[in-house]
Amino acid sequence: MDRSEENPWVTHCTEITYENPWIRVSESEVTNPGGEPGIYGVVHFKNRAIGVIPIDEENHTWLVGQFRYPTSTYEWEIPEGGCPENEEPTKAAARELQEETGLIADELEELCDNIALSNSVSDERATIFIARGLTQAEATPESCEELKVKRIPVEDAINMVLNGEITDSVSVIGLLHLAASRSLPEIKR
Repeated sequence: MDRSEENPWVTHCTEITYENPWIRVSESEVTNPGGEPGIYGVVHFKNRAIGVIPIDEENHTWLVGQFRYPTSTYEWEIPEGGCPENEEPTKAAARELQEETGLIADELEELCDNIALSNSVSDERATIFIARGLTQAEATPESCEELKVKRIPVEDAINMVLNGEITDSVSVIGLLHLAASRSLPEIKR
């Protein structure tokens, strides 16, 4: 895949319009690829999104249910969270898995990386892992998280994606990537 195309956008100036500990919003005056002037807003995420698909020896996984404020919906998702720039993604994955489910993994394997989550308005990227060799400990969710956790067969979680019951992008990407990797011959990277 060729990603070396030259940038057809011209940025004249950029101003930060909002910032908090998690995001920064900027607005740029631009000339678009068609030569017309305009503005472009970008949401910069200060963390990399991390997702984890825990899989036990019985081919079950764990989903986390929670109410999502921006969409006003209750969502079932794989365990996920943020990885600050100074933290190794595998450490963040282990931390998020334990915080949300209480699971401790002996092995974390990268499933997919550098996933663009909403690249028309944000620079947020994700890395998704598979966790194996699981031991149950106590979950320690953050104070802003009211979570429900359920253990189900991996195939049921994949079917929840296909039936529209799981709509979170990190979960959809991770579970469909897992399904494809199980049914396709070895993919050359």
